[in-house]
Amino acid sequence: MPISYLCGMIDYLIVGLGLAGISFCEQLEGNSKTYRVIADKSQTSSVVAGGLYNPVILKRFTLAWNAKEQLEQALPFYEKLSKKLQVQLDFKIPVLRRFASIEEQNMWFEASDKPQLNYFLSTTIKKNNNVSVDAPFGYGEVRHTGRIDTKVLLVNYERYLLEKELLQQETFDYTCLEINEDAITYKGVTAKKIIFATGFGLTDNPFFNYLPLNGTKGELLTIKAPALKEENVIKSSVFIIPLGSDLYRVGATYKWKDKTNLPTEESKLELLEKLDTFLNCAYEVVDHVAGIRPTVADRRPLVGQHPDEKKLFILNGFGSRGVMIAPTASASLYQFIENKEAIHPEMNIARFTKKYYQKK
Repeated sequence: MPISYLCGMIDYLIVGLGLAGISFCEQLEGNSKTYRVIADKSQTSSVVAGGLYNPVILKRFTLAWNAKEQLEQALPFYEKLSKKLQVQLDFKIPVLRRFASIEEQNMWFEASDKPQLNYFLSTTIKKNNNVSVDAPFGYGEVRHTGRIDTKVLLVNYERYLLEKELLQQETFDYTCLEINEDAITYKGVTAKKIIFATGFGLTDNPFFNYLPLNGTKGELLTIKAPALKEENVIKSSVFIIPLGSDLYRVGATYKWKDKTNLPTEESKLELLEKLDTFLNCAYEVVDHVAGIRPTVADRRPLVGQHPDEKKLFILNGFGSRGVMIAPTASASLYQFIENKEAIHPEMNIARFTKKYYQKK
């Protein structure tokens, strides 16, 4: 049944069905709120994501923003979703940081002494026993890591919503949105509030496009490497993520100018060149995908209420860490709307209110 045929007022209309949209749907279902979703397939960042939850920034050996708190909410969230959808989503897997020198080993030990990091960083240098990988200085192991199969999640959650007649698959038309005193109306659907969770599609949103969402293009390869036989994630100049059946995901690139979802030969060659610096076995490229990450100038999410239109809300800007951030950010937005609990100031879009009025 198309949404346009529904009658009566619902609590929420959600626009977008990536990690942000799904996580907010789950907040609503857990609190017995009525909702509908409108989404197309224009934004692919959640689909093509590597899906890693890794709390440590391995370039600098620092803890990602609010990483421990995010993991504490994310892991039960995905476990619950797995049971609900009856699919495996969470694959527990260590992340190994390949050391390029003795100096990097020493930097690792210094980082592991820090109170925030010693929970995650093993202080034992892990020796490389895989002849297919060149790692003479060994690895540092990051604990409490894993991979969420985001493609399986999105496909199955979409099916779940379609079966419950809660999803309309179409591109949202902002000219059809009516904002009234007590509700919003969109093509015959009346809702108390609307949540925009459209990823990089935010740039087309006339209400929130004042926000500094830059967007970075990421490209990933999938290779088939029968001789590799690696069960850990390896992070060197690129990630190698085991997918099973001799398949591995390799990524990712970061491009700031190209805003298309089209894979490029340039990025493919860049990834392969980096991969070849430490991989010693034959492989075949079997897939190549691209997507635009919803990255923000200050590297913090975009969560909150429109400065003037109080029925309009946003859940966005998760960058490359959407798997970790989405459950926490969606819970925070829900508690803000329903119980007036403050959103963390570093992710509250109120930090850009001055920019909104300047643009206006």
